[in-house]
Amino acid sequence: MKIEYLGHSCFKLTESTGTSVLCDPFDAGIGYKMPRAEADAVTVSHRHYDHANISAVGGNPRIISGDCNFNGVKVSAVQTYHDDEGGKLRGGNTIFKFRMDGIDVCHMGDIGEPCSAELIERLLPVNVLLIPVGGTYTVDAEGAKEYVDRIMPDIVIPMHYKCKGNKMDIDRVEQFTDLFDKDIVEETETSEISLDRADFTGGTRVIVLERQEDNE
Repeated sequence: MKIEYLGHSCFKLTESTGTSVLCDPFDAGIGYKMPRAEADAVTVSHRHYDHANISAVGGNPRIISGDCNFNGVKVSAVQTYHDDEGGKLRGGNTIFKFRMDGIDVCHMGDIGEPCSAELIERLLPVNVLLIPVGGTYTVDAEGAKEYVDRIMPDIVIPMHYKCKGNKMDIDRVEQFTDLFDKDIVEETETSEISLDRADFTGGTRVIVLERQEDNE
């Protein structure tokens, strides 16, 4: 399968069959435009402008909001909170899990609630964890690290952090990556990665993808 990072919390996941799902398309209000992209389906973790710009996705995609099996891709939705006060501050958040080519990918959306044994049990197993690390509106670097330590995925790809062009009051990715041993952190110069189950050889790797530039 292939994972493409379009920026902020937006990823395009493509199975070897060609079926694609795009997660959390964003609005240019964050400071930069979302690249043009098409997909067979779209998921939205919550209805904030930086996660729910469905109109930016081409291809007449199906909107997935709950558990389903879409063209052979198993999708699971887990309801959580956008903050640490039971949703009183920012409402709810949906975590989506996808099983594609035998790989379990978990997109945490704007998870804001603290890590708990109950939630971890609902999410496992996870091969690839897409998790926000910027704080302010989500868990911060330390909170994200706790999720990683409890879930123990093969690969972690951080999202929702301060980068060039982003105007939001959130932290940079280094505050998260600095919490790990340097030998397991890979900072790439590409916006995509192709994965096979054979790539999972034990232990956790942190991979920082470059956001895909606007292609207009």
